[in-house]
Amino acid sequence: MDISNRTLKIAITFVFFVFAILIFIGAVLKIIVEDRKLPNLWASDKNRAIRGSIISKDGYQIVYSNKLYKVAVNTRCIDPKKRDLFVRLFSIYSGMPEGEVRRKLEKKGYVVLSYNLDTKTAYQLKILARKLYQMDMFVPYKVGKKVIKQGLSILESGETRIYPYQDILTPVIGYVQKYEEEYYTRIRGVKGIERYYENDIKPKQDGLIQGKRDIGNNIILNKEATIKKRIDGFNVHLNVDMLLQKSLENILDAHKADLDAKEIIAAVMDSRSGKILAIATSNRYNPKKIRRKDYEALNAKFVEYEFEPGSVMKPITFAILLEHNLVKPLEVLKGYQGRYKIGNKVITDEHKFNWISAENVIVYSSNIGIAQLAQRIPYGVFYEDLLKLGFGKKTGVDLPFEKRGSIQPVYRFKNEVYKATIGYGYGIRVTFMQLLNAYNLFNDDGIKKAPRIASFLSSTNKRISLPAFKEEKVLSMDTVVTMKRILKKVVTRGTGKLTKIDGIEIGGKTGTARIAQNGRYTKRYNSSFFGFANDEKHRYTIGVTVIEPKTRYYASKSAVPVFRDIVLEMIGEGYLTPKD
Repeated sequence: MDISNRTLKIAITFVFFVFAILIFIGAVLKIIVEDRKLPNLWASDKNRAIRGSIISKDGYQIVYSNKLYKVAVNTRCIDPKKRDLFVRLFSIYSGMPEGEVRRKLEKKGYVVLSYNLDTKTAYQLKILARKLYQMDMFVPYKVGKKVIKQGLSILESGETRIYPYQDILTPVIGYVQKYEEEYYTRIRGVKGIERYYENDIKPKQDGLIQGKRDIGNNIILNKEATIKKRIDGFNVHLNVDMLLQKSLENILDAHKADLDAKEIIAAVMDSRSGKILAIATSNRYNPKKIRRKDYEALNAKFVEYEFEPGSVMKPITFAILLEHNLVKPLEVLKGYQGRYKIGNKVITDEHKFNWISAENVIVYSSNIGIAQLAQRIPYGVFYEDLLKLGFGKKTGVDLPFEKRGSIQPVYRFKNEVYKATIGYGYGIRVTFMQLLNAYNLFNDDGIKKAPRIASFLSSTNKRISLPAFKEEKVLSMDTVVTMKRILKKVVTRGTGKLTKIDGIEIGGKTGTARIAQNGRYTKRYNSSFFGFANDEKHRYTIGVTVIEPKTRYYASKSAVPVFRDIVLEMIGEGYLTPKD
């Protein structure tokens, strides 16, 4: 009996032992086979690249980018006993009112406390996050089989564009729009320099550090780690001087109010290099706060507004005549007492001359004189030379959406009425930049080049000069010398007398043109003055167009005073030095 009991006990013990071994083996197999949700041994840190800046000639950052950060916390992980302390510390480091922080923490779970933190505040909150961990501010909680413990998270949320000078140099610098990319707010250029240099200025490569992490969740930088350098977009460096730019904008603002004009645009170009030193409009906007009333101002009228130029085209017509030896400056033409009929059209002059010299046709802006002279130009030559001088095609200036203007087909030049009217600036549509570039020919030895607002690109360790446009000699020196003399005479004796400033070589031409609408000319006008201002060392080409002035519409009393104030400002700022 004792042997039987002992055998039974041994058997039961063996069965239990075997059963325990099976349970152990089963547990081990379960651990081996089952996905155990082990923490990832690898970690990564992404450092997103940002858009390049737009910088003036004198080193001012007109536009630059800042990163935006968001800060979030899991409210279930905040120790209830330390909740008030969390609120006070977060308020101090973030600048958010305590009441606002408390309201956001009322929500259970993952809560974003702010989406728009700047870099400085984000850095401060990262310091706070480490301190809160050291203070055991956060506690774990269980969701199903998972145990979660989350602290304060500070993450890059996007990029924002900063305009420290608000509306300066708009619409030339343009503006941007936002778009989402992997839950990150990116931006891209829509207008102006922002759009034209989009491929250069946009971010090149996000930075990335990826590798195994240590017990403190820090990435171990060994040979297994992957490191990609962050490469930001290139900075765009302009030829524009901020002091001259601001002065030009102030001049236009004052004259717009005085003339009750719809808009005034103007630009100053270095004649030899084609560099735009200042380019302004009276209608500007803050790219950060675009309103409905700003919509029309978003377009850069320098290249997007096409208009009939009026009498500023007369020197262009006269230059074509000179180039083909079709006129002598001192030959005499009939003035017809200010009223001349050609075909079925009657052409009139404000000044009623019996006789007028060919060069005085420009000096006193005679429609009758230029209408007669234009008939001498063969129709094909007239058409081709206008194209050669830059009309009907883009100038190549570094602004997007540049218009070509429009010239009628070559067969229209056979019509004597059309040939006459295009001679004094009707029947052709041009842009401001085309006129500025054409007048630059008279101040730069007849060489055509593209105007340039930006000069070079730069990154942290690289500088890239922008490619130069091909230069082309389109007017002979004889033509240039004669035209320059005549345009200076316009200032000393003709319609541009108000621009005369002792010690400075100034020449140019006025133009007043009616605005056509629905096939008929209205009583609304555009007035312009294009010309040059030089001293012994410098040459500048300057253009002014006043769009729909109401108090005084003749160019001699609207555009000319603007031109004069620009030259005086350039003297004051040292761009021009009058001869003693």
